[in-house]
Amino acid sequence: MTTPDSTRSRPSWRSILIWTAISVAAAIAWAVIALIRGEEVSAFWLVIAALGSYAIGYRFYARFIANRVLQVDDTRATPAERLDDGVDFQPTDRRVLLGHHFAAVAGAGPLVGPVLAAQMGYLPSTMWIIIGAIFAGCVQDMVVLFISMRRNGRSLGQLARDEIGPIGGAAALVGVFSIMIILLAVLALVVVNALAASPWGTFSIAMTIPIALLMGFYMRTLRPGRVLETSLIGVALLVLAIIAGGWVQASSWADAFTLSPQTLVFCLVIYGFVAAVLPVWMLLAPRDYLSTFMKIGTIGLLAVGVLIVAPVLQTEAITDFALDGTGPVFSGKLFPFVFITIACGALSGFHSLIASGTTPKMIQKESQVRMIGYGAMLMESFVAVMALIAACILDPGLYYAMNAPAGVLGTTVESASTAVANLGFTISPQDLQAAADAVGEESLVARTGGAPTLAVGMSEILSSVFGGDGLKAFWYHFAIMFEALFILTTVDAGTRVGRFMLQDTLGNVWKPLGRVSWKPGIWATSAVVVLAWGYFLYAGVNDPLGGINQLFPLFGIANQLLAAIALTVATTVLVKSGRLKWAWVTAVPLAWVAVVTLTASWQKVFSEDPRIGFFAQRERYADALSQGDVLAPAKDLDQMRTVVTNSTVDGVLAAFFALLVVIVILNAAWICWRAVRATEPLPSTEAPYVESKLLVSAGRVSSTEESGAAEDRP
Repeated sequence: MTTPDSTRSRPSWRSILIWTAISVAAAIAWAVIALIRGEEVSAFWLVIAALGSYAIGYRFYARFIANRVLQVDDTRATPAERLDDGVDFQPTDRRVLLGHHFAAVAGAGPLVGPVLAAQMGYLPSTMWIIIGAIFAGCVQDMVVLFISMRRNGRSLGQLARDEIGPIGGAAALVGVFSIMIILLAVLALVVVNALAASPWGTFSIAMTIPIALLMGFYMRTLRPGRVLETSLIGVALLVLAIIAGGWVQASSWADAFTLSPQTLVFCLVIYGFVAAVLPVWMLLAPRDYLSTFMKIGTIGLLAVGVLIVAPVLQTEAITDFALDGTGPVFSGKLFPFVFITIACGALSGFHSLIASGTTPKMIQKESQVRMIGYGAMLMESFVAVMALIAACILDPGLYYAMNAPAGVLGTTVESASTAVANLGFTISPQDLQAAADAVGEESLVARTGGAPTLAVGMSEILSSVFGGDGLKAFWYHFAIMFEALFILTTVDAGTRVGRFMLQDTLGNVWKPLGRVSWKPGIWATSAVVVLAWGYFLYAGVNDPLGGINQLFPLFGIANQLLAAIALTVATTVLVKSGRLKWAWVTAVPLAWVAVVTLTASWQKVFSEDPRIGFFAQRERYADALSQGDVLAPAKDLDQMRTVVTNSTVDGVLAAFFALLVVIVILNAAWICWRAVRATEPLPSTEAPYVESKLLVSAGRVSSTEESGAAEDRP
């Protein structure tokens, strides 16, 4: 077995000094964040704490997991090499694959979750985002990617069935697929809301499709291996598309790109189907790679702005809402709900779908799981830190005027100002209107969901460095477009993953459907997946209390329950493969997320507080309905009946998903117990060892049969 770190030498004094300096800087930043009270704290320290912690985690902990726990072996052929079919299995340059994986996993969560969790204060959110990512989220992504890669790219549900058994596996298959449909519909709804009536965003995002197709053909047929060259062309065209989007918005073409929510739903469904069935090199991978430049570029620009401007955090370290659970943005105490609200960016079950979906079918060498699995999650965690900063530098009065529900704030700046004062904060009607005017909006009152707040925060930071107050409106609308682009890449990759999952599941019943190269199976399963999330999306767009809006309250818990399933599978495989002494690497985060999610599920089902418990909410609205009363957000008796139905459905599903996870964990615990006591290894579905013939360099892949060594051709 060979690994990149097989040859170890004593660290140089230079290396020791560098890592000591990084550790000291991170420690000082953490001390400032955690200990200073009653004084101004700059967002600068959050950036330093994050970057220093990430560097240490990647350099030491990720390498330890790769070499000691997983024992990566670059002499072993990956599925991308062994099963290369030019459609789903395709050896892909590690830089392109890193971009694809990051773009696929980084959706609404790291942007919206931290903004909403700012209600709890900056300290608990910062700790969970950074520490949770290093020891839980990155570990999940990296280990699941490795396990799936060793098993021919099998999906998470099928991995659970193969490694845990028919009972726990069946529970995992049902739970994973159901949760995935909900997550995809929620993500698509965010995209629709961001792009509706936005010709700039719609045009710019639409242009990424032909640009990606050009990049795919360029790298595969015109100039194979020229990744840097292709990247420069793609980035130049992307920047042009973004600038042109502003021109389109101000031109006579604006109407052509001003689409209704219903039209956007059909566009997304068609695009999701096409992205799921086309060869991965043609559209999905290059588009995600292209999107990564936009994502990382914008977040990097935001980080530079924070380091230059050093804005002061306006939010308290820990707010009263975190302790009493009466926050207007969402109800519930710090534990467990801050760990549910912030999912992507710290630990997200959705990532395990990508790590066992497209990525393991494209990775060239086993050692690359560290950069792609662990590294991409660190990148997303930093996105979450920047989103938290953008929310926490806003005046608290403006923050709550934007994020409290309309039923609390009313519809005017005067009523919102009064409502915010009742919460203990101050913002005048004039200041609230001035904030809206500065970003080119008619009103910012009750702009819930997190995305508008993030856009306002980003415009504050970026305009302070680039353009001043006169460009606040530009940066605000740029941020809205950026958020839509950020999220859309998870919808297309998630649809393809859903197709893999459905094929794996149905392949247990009829073998041809399990073959990823069988085109009728590809088309049929892709259609089922897009129609499933498309139905909930369309219903939600047409009915504010229907479709995916009905299931939206389950988003956070369902996502983290999915993470519990993924970490359960990872721990089981480590134990079964003789790595019991290293199983704590996944077992510890599993124990934490299981406690958090099951506690949250219990409260959402059985809490007597109608702001938290689904059935308590159902009882409150049912009682009011029997008296003929109408409670917000319902506007008439029919909507009151809908709220009663929705609360019932959400409560039942929350209990059902939690039960499925408990079954998976208990079944896995029994398998682990058997594995520890067995005298012979339990059966494994790991693919047999096949020696790799690929030579991988920075810019080119070749086989050992080709003459000469692989060249580093940019």
